[in-house]
Amino acid sequence: MAEPTASDVRAYLAAGLPCEHLEVEGDGRHFFATIVSAAFEGRSRVARHQQVYAALGDRMREQIHALSMKTLTPAEWAEQDRPAPPGAPPCHH
Repeated sequence: MAEPTASDVRAYLAAGLPCEHLEVEGDGRHFFATIVSAAFEGRSRVARHQQVYAALGDRMREQIHALSMKTLTPAEWAEQDRPAPPGAPPCHH
């Protein structure tokens, strides 16, 4: 079985979970996904991850060896995109 691409994983997620924003990066074995979905409203981080695993189904065991993810609601995503207030110290990542 061929290793999935980041585009494949993105398509699997999009088919199984309604997303407002979806980014997937990876090398065929290890992937990182940023998933923004209203389906995450009121859910814990663990419950959100379970929703993602359910969307991937058997692919998670058979094709995808590792998946790191950031799961956000649309409101949480919007908060991340806000510029720092005037006078706030710069963030260094």
